[in-house]
Amino acid sequence: MKTLKFKTNINCGGCVSKVTPLLNKQDGVESWEVDTVNPDKILTIKSDGATEEDVKATLQKLGFKAEAVD
Repeated sequence: MKTLKFKTNINCGGCVSKVTPLLNKQDGVESWEVDTVNPDKILTIKSDGATEEDVKATLQKLGFKAEAVD
């Protein structure tokens, strides 16, 4: 299992509820969470096959940005 981290603009509970259905259904995503307290709004994904590009594309469909971080 691989951990992917992204700096995002998912900054509130409403935003989290908007992305929840798509991230929960995304192939290769085991689990995920967003740290909305962190200034960079870090999205952490436990990936079982999902790539950075998959996650970025999913978030972009909803109007959110994601930038991979180490």
